[in-house]
Amino acid sequence: MKNFDWTTFTRQIAVKSTLPEMYAAWTKAAEIEKWFLSNAKYFDANKNLVDKNTPIEKGFTYEWHWYLYDGVEKGKITNTNGEDFIQFSFAGDCLVDIKFSTQDDYIIVELTQKNIPTDDSSKENIRLGCDSGWSFFLLNLKSVYEGGLDLRNKNPNLKGMINS
Repeated sequence: MKNFDWTTFTRQIAVKSTLPEMYAAWTKAAEIEKWFLSNAKYFDANKNLVDKNTPIEKGFTYEWHWYLYDGVEKGKITNTNGEDFIQFSFAGDCLVDIKFSTQDDYIIVELTQKNIPTDDSSKENIRLGCDSGWSFFLLNLKSVYEGGLDLRNKNPNLKGMINS
C-alpha cells in the first residue's frame, strides 16, 4: 500500500468556459467573489488597494473573507503568467498552484496545494479541511460559470452545512 502524502493534494474540474474567462475568475476580485469569497481585497507592491476588475500580479498581497466565517485569510501572490498559471500562499506557508488547460470545449482547472505541515493539527485542518473546502469551491466555480447558480450558503442561521 502506498503511503499517504499529507503534504500535498491535487484536485481537477472541467468547466465549459474559455481560458480567459477562467483565468479572470481567479485573478480579479470582482470575479472571485462570484464563486469563492464574500470579499476579496488585493494590494499592489506599494500596499495600495487594487481595483476589483484589475488582474492580480506577482507580488500583490490579499485579504480574503468568506460568508459565515469570521477569519481573514492573508497571503501573497507568488506567481502569475497572465494566461494559464497562478500561484499564491495559503493557510500559512502552503502554496496553491492553479493551472489551466484546454480539452475539447472545457477548461481543466487543476488546483494543487502543497507544503502542508505534517503535525496533527495541519493534517486535520489544512490537508483534510482545505481538500474538502477546495473540492466544494471548485464545484461552485463550475456551477456559477456554467449555469449561474451559486451554491454557497449565505444564511447565518444555517452554519455548518456542507456549503458553508
